[in-house]
Amino acid sequence: MAADRVGAAPRAWQRMLSGRRLDLLDPSPLDVEIADIAHGLARVARWNGQTSGDHAFSVAQHCLLVEDIFSAQQPGASASARLTALLHDAPEYVIGDMISPFKSAVGGGYKAVEQRLQRAVHLRFGLPAETGEKLKREIKRADQIAAYFEATQLAGFSIAEAAQFFGRPRGISADCFDLACKPAKSVHSAFLRRFASIEKLRSI
Repeated sequence: MAADRVGAAPRAWQRMLSGRRLDLLDPSPLDVEIADIAHGLARVARWNGQTSGDHAFSVAQHCLLVEDIFSAQQPGASASARLTALLHDAPEYVIGDMISPFKSAVGGGYKAVEQRLQRAVHLRFGLPAETGEKLKREIKRADQIAAYFEATQLAGFSIAEAAQFFGRPRGISADCFDLACKPAKSVHSAFLRRFASIEKLRSI
């Protein structure tokens, strides 16, 4: 974002390619667009970019992976639950992907901004502002499994080290999922396709 004028109030919004201005401190669901989310997440690197391959493993790829794992583990889940899984890291299209150690160091301020953005995203797409505890746990477990696979397949973690931080998955293998690092435009399109397919299911 550009520097603020001397004496002017700090600017708390970001302009999106859609033309929307999203207020980071008081985000409106009306300013949330799926095209902006897909574009941003496809260009934000997981693991601070410290992954193998010719391309970064993006947050959009991670979201697709988490939704895929969640759906495999919860085959009876509703389309809205699957959309919640797909959008679980949606705020990162605005605020980026901070690694967990840095989130801990920054403290509650970051978390508050993230939560407000998540609520706005949920309301924009007709999801409950707050995710129920059971669904939250199920998505969190899929998230941890995805992190374990990414850590061991892409980020140079040993199996023991990844298991210490994320838990070792049982009854599920990385071979069942696509962990190939792909170009941003390809992932952008894949994210939009998956969103559209889930939305179609929600309309039935």
